Amino acid sequence: MPSGPVSLCVYCGSSSGADPRFAAAALDLGREMAGRGVGLVYGGGRIGLMGLVADAVLDHGGRVHGVIPEHLVRAETAHVGLDHLDVVSSMHERKARMDELSNGFVVLPGGFGTLDEAFEILTWNQLGLIAKPVVFLNVADYFTPLMSAIDHMIESGFVKETFRALVNVTDDVVRAIDIATGPAPVVDGKLRDLDVTAKRSTL
Repeated sequence: MPSGPVSLCVYCGSSSGADPRFAAAALDLGREMAGRGVGLVYGGGRIGLMGLVADAVLDHGGRVHGVIPEHLVRAETAHVGLDHLDVVSSMHERKARMDELSNGFVVLPGGFGTLDEAFEILTWNQLGLIAKPVVFLNVADYFTPLMSAIDHMIESGFVKETFRALVNVTDDVVRAIDIATGPAPVVDGKLRDLDVTAKRSTL
């Protein structure tokens, strides 16, 4: 867990999506985080929902730390106005660095990359490599089909029922921040393994 002020990692699309409520939620999230003194860690782009949430935090006096791999600097149009921008060599390094900097995770609507990041961090929680809350901000019911799919995985015997506790979902920005800055996940009545330093090399 990072020391110092609380920071949340926000996973979201490099597109703004087809529904204006997606962009509105990104702006609301950034404004609320800045107002509560919660820093933003994100993928370092200046377009789509990524750019909107970053600009909202900055516009309201908040802290923003971007992490972007070299090959996406041009593709995602790296944001040059951040407090910090780490340019890393790979997607794997990006994910590990974002985890190191974050106390919890909020997932806004996005595509394959957003889900890849969210499910990898859920898997790290499942395996006990980390112990940090993850919450899906269900704007305009965007994640409702995904939550149904997760329930189907559990019903089909591929995910233990106890791991459902790792997947939080809400349609409320304030509640999402409360969850993401709250206690670490509890599974089977106990916190996940916190021996992260010893296991970091396996990520």
